[in-house]
Amino acid sequence: MAANALVNIFRTQELRNRILFTLFMLVLFRLGATIPLPGIDVIQLRALLKLGGSNSQVNILDYIDMFAGGAFKNVSLLMLGVMPYITTSIIVQLLIVVFPRLKKLSEEEGGRKKIQRIQRYATVVVCLFQAFFFLNNTIDKRLITMDFPYFLVLGMVTVTTGTMFLMWIGEQITQRGIGNGTSLIIFAGIVVRFPEVFIQLGILRSLLNFLEGILLWIGIIPRSGILVPLATRATSSPNAVFVLMAMVMFVVVVGLIIFEQRGQRKIPVHYAKRVVGRKVFGAQNTYIPFKLNPSGVIPIIFANAIMIAPLQIFQWLGNDFEIFQQLGVIFRPGGVWYVVVYMLLIVFFAYFYTQVTLNPVEISKQIRENGGSIPGIRSEKMEQYLSRILSRIILPGSLFLAFIAIIPNIITSLFQFSYSVANVMGGTSLIILVGVGLDTMSQVESHLRMHHHDGLVKKGKIKARNL
Repeated sequence: MAANALVNIFRTQELRNRILFTLFMLVLFRLGATIPLPGIDVIQLRALLKLGGSNSQVNILDYIDMFAGGAFKNVSLLMLGVMPYITTSIIVQLLIVVFPRLKKLSEEEGGRKKIQRIQRYATVVVCLFQAFFFLNNTIDKRLITMDFPYFLVLGMVTVTTGTMFLMWIGEQITQRGIGNGTSLIIFAGIVVRFPEVFIQLGILRSLLNFLEGILLWIGIIPRSGILVPLATRATSSPNAVFVLMAMVMFVVVVGLIIFEQRGQRKIPVHYAKRVVGRKVFGAQNTYIPFKLNPSGVIPIIFANAIMIAPLQIFQWLGNDFEIFQQLGVIFRPGGVWYVVVYMLLIVFFAYFYTQVTLNPVEISKQIRENGGSIPGIRSEKMEQYLSRILSRIILPGSLFLAFIAIIPNIITSLFQFSYSVANVMGGTSLIILVGVGLDTMSQVESHLRMHHHDGLVKKGKIKARNL
């Protein structure tokens, strides 16, 4: 079934073109992530990266680099990634909820385009601020080959242009690719870190040892020690038992995330007979599927974007004011207070985004306008009933997201892995990978069914669990 589905994907011209276009855009993103800024000594940069090693502690730079796919440590054109755009999107959506004029503007014809224009202008401002902060405070001066003021101005313009280019790539993937452009960019940035994780865990070295033994036995290579040096970048050999336990945890967490992403509550809706013109439409029974996690990976991305901003301010002002230096230590990534605030933000954004996208008042209005009703619920109580159901669903879903998000801290404490390894094997990165992967599968499924093909799974349908 899977082989037939892959054949159908590339047999369908529209879907094939969309996938190839998406891959081409992601390749452009990865190329841009490897090109250093003008005025950076590439040789010195590579030497510093080799000396970096792995650390069980995490700081703001590691945290930002995780979402930029390594572009930040490369001091590349795309070092800020798409996080500035996500940050401004959060701010604008909050302002729409708070200010009625903005809400009215967003509902008007053409108002959504005006809101998007505001987001783009705000993104430029945020990019310039972040570029100034990072280039002025975090770049090793030994890497710069020109006068610093010129480098700072040139770098701010270049980095801002890079983020705007990423925004354009995301929009193109959404319109002409397979959708979820911004999420796929973050997805690609996380996936490219897997080889480094395999190297640090010793998995790649073991695989190359096995492959080298086979090639020696066949006689293809003359001696041992040819392939294994490719995987000798690990600073230490982790305990094999710890690696096995971490891999088991990885598989279990992936299964739990898939279960949570697919889980849903079905609200039955009954539509009475209707007469439209000379036609009589019979009664119909259907349901409203409320997912256990209606907002997907959005709360995780939003919470990360919000947490990064104060950390930048604390680190910037910490050199001059002791209180900000202390706050930076208290709320450092991986610390207790950071984890607490991070979990609360995930729960908050899960409720906030769900209320924005699944408004019980609007859903109830549409049901009544189409002559529908929920069995056992009076018409005027429908909004309260749906609100109560959503609240009961979102709470466990958001708490589950928050628990998964702190798994890297557990892995780091128990197994003494570096934070970069722990973050790929659990937590934010894994939720984004699974969530975006499932959404992309759904997009491909819809295109296949539209062209009357079987999907990636049996009967062309990704099954959801009814809770």
